[in-house]
Amino acid sequence: MFEIFQSDFLIRALIVGLLVSLCAALLGVSLVLKRFSMIGDGLSHVGFGALAIASALNLAPLQVSIPIVIVAAFILLRISSNGKIKGDAAIALLSSSALAIGAIVVSQSSGTTDMNSYMFGSILAISSEDLVLSIICSVIVIVMFVLFYNKIFAVTFDESFSKATGVKSGVYNTIIALLTALTVVVGMRIMGALLISSLIIFPALTSMRVFKSFRGVTVCSAVVACVSFIIGMEITYHADFPAGASVVVANLGMLIIFSLIGLIVRKRNQ
Repeated sequence: MFEIFQSDFLIRALIVGLLVSLCAALLGVSLVLKRFSMIGDGLSHVGFGALAIASALNLAPLQVSIPIVIVAAFILLRISSNGKIKGDAAIALLSSSALAIGAIVVSQSSGTTDMNSYMFGSILAISSEDLVLSIICSVIVIVMFVLFYNKIFAVTFDESFSKATGVKSGVYNTIIALLTALTVVVGMRIMGALLISSLIIFPALTSMRVFKSFRGVTVCSAVVACVSFIIGMEITYHADFPAGASVVVANLGMLIIFSLIGLIVRKRNQ
């Protein structure tokens, strides 16, 4: 066990993966409670299109993807807030369009683009430059989440009341979307466009099986996400499974375990 620490590219993947898992877990609690968790899926599809375009033009993938996905997050919020198109419909509209554009770009490229690695992730995709940029983005997400924790908590549970008390809910919803966009783009390199949203959804739902307070769920989600990623990487190393799929399976296992624990606890309290 832990032989993964012996390879440089696996160490890079482990560092980026743990940071992304932590960021996704922190943001996932708010997104799940606000019923907006599928924004990660929508933004990942936008990221796929951006990565495909960057690859076709021989540009730095993350440097191209980050601003495009951030703009997409703002567009999603604007479309959803005007009331004409609901949040889930806006996400479906934007994600399917971006996915189609990305697929067309990949199909017309010179053939060096590996669509499978974009869709399902690849631990070999993390370069030293990606590592540095990923660390910077992850630190920004974690610091901003800690700084605005109380405001995020307020807009998560009762947005109407938070507005009445003077909290600028629109600003903090935008911050959540911005941080989610950064997390999704960085995590796509390992998890892929189809699986990155699992890092947002699984840890939050898993923690909610046992814990009830916002703080308890948030802390537990962070721990569950990091442990699941390490287990997933071990599976990938020993069984040669895709990294993203292994992490999702590990998260699924944690969800089942926590569901059983929650069931036992509820029965004892009856």
